[in-house]
Parts: sequence; C-alpha cells; structure tokens
Amino acid sequence: MKTKILAALAATMAVGATCAFAANPFVDVPTDSWAYKSVVELADAGIIQGVDGQYFQGNRNITRYEAAEMVAKAMAHMDKASVEQRALINKLADEYADELNNLGVRVSALENRVGNVKLTGDARIRYRYQDGTKENDNSWDYRVRVRANAQVNDRTKVTYGISSDNKNFADNAQASDEKNDIYTDIAKVDYNFGGNNWNLSVGRTDAYVLGNAYGYNYGDVFDRAELKYQNDKFAATAGYGKFKANSGDVDTSFYKKDDGKRVGTFSGNDDKKIDGVKTGYGELEGFFGGGRAAGSAAGVYYNDFTRAGGTNSGDSINADDLWGAYLKGNLGKWTALANYEHVKNNENSAVTGDDTADVWIGKLSYGKANFATPKSWDAWVEYINAEDGAFVGGNSNSWRFDSNMDNIESWGVGADYTFAKNAMFQVMQSFGTNTKDGNAKDPEEQTRAQFVFVF
Repeated sequence: MKTKILAALAATMAVGATCAFAANPFVDVPTDSWAYKSVVELADAGIIQGVDGQYFQGNRNITRYEAAEMVAKAMAHMDKASVEQRALINKLADEYADELNNLGVRVSALENRVGNVKLTGDARIRYRYQDGTKENDNSWDYRVRVRANAQVNDRTKVTYGISSDNKNFADNAQASDEKNDIYTDIAKVDYNFGGNNWNLSVGRTDAYVLGNAYGYNYGDVFDRAELKYQNDKFAATAGYGKFKANSGDVDTSFYKKDDGKRVGTFSGNDDKKIDGVKTGYGELEGFFGGGRAAGSAAGVYYNDFTRAGGTNSGDSINADDLWGAYLKGNLGKWTALANYEHVKNNENSAVTGDDTADVWIGKLSYGKANFATPKSWDAWVEYINAEDGAFVGGNSNSWRFDSNMDNIESWGVGADYTFAKNAMFQVMQSFGTNTKDGNAKDPEEQTRAQFVFVF
C-alpha cells in the first residue's frame, strides 16, 4: 500500500503543483523535512487534506478509500500531467476502480484521461454441451478481443475494437475458409456535452442489447447513431441503427417453414437472418434506492423493425415491433431482476395462431464477482418462459444456445468466481426445460463452463 501511495504522490506532485511558496498547512511537517516541498504543493493543489486539517501523519497507513480520493484528484489534473504521469495515474485508477466508482468517479468512461490511449481486451475459453446437438462435436472454443480507447479531448472519445470468431479447437478448416475470422466489432465516437449529461454516440457497438436487462434478444454487432441523456436519477435514450451478423457464423432465430408452420429446430443458412435489418429504438430508465450507483433501476423500451426495402416479408425478420419493461432491485448482496418483452410479428411470419408473443424472465443473484477482486464470487438462478415467436434473432446476450431460446420454459443456475486478478471462472446449467406449444420434443439440458481473462 505504501509503495503505491508514494507512486501516486510522485505522479501528482507536478500535476497539482501551483505555488512553491504556499503556506505549510501541517504542524507535523517541519520546513527542513525532505518531503516538505512536495507535501505543501500537494496540499495547495487540494490533492491531500491531512488529518483534522492540521496533521499530515506521514507514517500512518492510509485506507484504500483515502488512496482513491488522491487518485481521483490527480485525475482531475490529467491535462497538466506528462505521458509517464498519466500512465501511472491510469494504472492506479484501475487498481482502485471499485473505490473510485463508489466515490462517483466514472473510471470506466475515462472522461478526464485527456490525450491518453489505452489498450484493453479479453480472452475466453469456453465449453458448451447439449445432448443430441451438433455442438457436441465441437464443444470447446475460444475468442479473443482487443480494444483501443483514445480520449481526444475532455468531451470526445474514440473506441476501436477487433474480435475473433468463436473458433473451435477441433476446427480443421483450410486457411481460405478463415478469411473472416477477425472482424471489427466496435468503431465509434462518443461526444459528451451539456455538463456531461448528454452523450452522442455514432458508429458500431459490439453488443447492442434490446433493453437494459437480461438481454434475451439480440446482443451482437450493431451500427447506429444514439443520443442519451443521463443523470443520477433518470436516463433517456433514442437511436436508429442496423443489425450486423459479425461474420456470418452466428446462430439465427427462425425455424424452417413447413406448410406455414414453424417446426423443428433451425440450422445453417436455411434460416432467416437478422443481418441488415434496421430499427428505431428508445428507452426510459429511472434509478432509485441511492441513485444510479446503487444498481436499482426500472425501465421501458421499444424497437420498431424494418428490413432493407421497407418491408418485413421474405427472407428477413419476422418481428414488426417489440416493447419491454424491466425492474432491478439491489438489496445488499442480493440482486433481483424481472424482465418482460412483447413481440408483434408481421403477417408474413411463420408463427402460428396469435401474431404476438411474450417472454417473462426472472433472475436472482447473490454476491458479485469482480475481475479486480480475487476470491470474489456470485451465484444465481433464473427462469425463462418464452412463447413461440418471442425470440427476434441474432446472437442473444444469454449464455444459452440461441436455437433453444424460443417456445420454451426453462430454469438455469450458475456461479462466477474470480480465482486471480483479471481471471474468472464461470459455470452455467439449465434444468426443467420444456417445449411450451406443439408436439416437438423437449430440448435437452445445456451445460456451459468458461474461463475469461481481461487485460
């Protein structure tokens, strides 16, 4: 702790220094001390305050929150720091990310890291199993993603990222078949204005999720322009964009037609694609129980789908529009989520009977696994009840196979454990899965386990 704090002080001395002749505010720092000049400069810059306003107590061990306060104050002076100092402050900000977030400093957004370019990324090794499916031949796969975050000025940030496909360890494809393995999954510019309450984001995002909740429907690459207003109590979002299948190697959501009915499970290129479908969308959210930082929220959202050419018929999406609502409560170590979505399918869809479909989702979690905190963990249980036609398409944000997201009732359990800093193990299992309507065989249960590493 002492080494890190001394490094923080060294980095912030030049950042916060304003006057070499400022008065000494601490009675226990004599003028002939080796630290006198640095302590006075830091106090004058407002980075340190001492104890009771008059004692520095240089030999006392400080808490992580006190260290985070100093880092936060140093971040506010990033425009005056050298490249080396910015790098050190960024490293310390990552170290104290949880404490800074609790203090209201949005470390993840990097608003004040002007002139800084930061590389981040993650790697995942995954095992998926479901009896009687094609995935059993290739149960192990991996994926690697890299992001570059550039803070252009105090209002503008540019983010660019690339990702590999989910590549199977058993894949023996020739090199000519792997030309689309690496693709751009995020390329956007964010501009903050209006006291940072407003944000305009233009470009590609890596995981557009319908609604800020479970992510039952599409959760993949999305090209859009989006305007968002957010404060500690309220958020409003409006946007327009186009869904993009990352490289064509994705699960899709539509069953084959047989005399106008949806039967069996889908596979391969015979299925309808969501790639290229456009949507206008909006969302309203309210934060309560201590504001946005507390994690409790309620929201409603809407999407209006349109395929290229102006109609939703033919080989494109079945859904015409979708609306949903969610409620999330954070009570100590417990988090409860309830999510509802309603889909209206167009007249040319393959959905039988009623052209509307609903999905109800509930999830209860205990604890919180955090990549920055070794030995942190959580456990959860979830419930899904989805009518035929409720799943719109594309890769969902769920851990389940997309081929079994529609016309089902199912339970799931899982746990996440951070076994080392920036390294997490996750395991999931479904149970009690049944087909809701029709005579199709009940889907087999799913098992998933994965290691995720971030850097």
